[in-house]
Amino acid sequence: QVQLVESGGGLVQTGGSLRLSCAASGSFVSIAAMGWYRQAPEKQREFVARISSSGNTNYTDSVKGRFIISKDDATNTVYLQMNSLKPEDTAVYYCNVNGRRLSLRNFDSWGQGTQVTVSS
Repeated sequence: QVQLVESGGGLVQTGGSLRLSCAASGSFVSIAAMGWYRQAPEKQREFVARISSSGNTNYTDSVKGRFIISKDDATNTVYLQMNSLKPEDTAVYYCNVNGRRLSLRNFDSWGQGTQVTVSS
């Protein structure tokens, strides 16, 4: 089983910054990619950013130039530095990690979500 623990959400004013963290633990041999998604009220969950095992990154257009995804392989932690936050960034942010278990089966795990609220 793979567990993800998120932290770092909160309330911030427009233009402010927050840093989200997500630490993965459990029985796995490798991580293929780590990423962040978000879900605003009454909207579907959407992709935000992703970082592969080799360090390649992808972002949704609305956060390019403002958000930075990074990772620490030693601690299996992924970060999302969010700068120049806007009210439309308000959502519950979910961490997603996929890789391979000790059994060599693939896994795709989600964090519990952390609330980010940007006030205008």
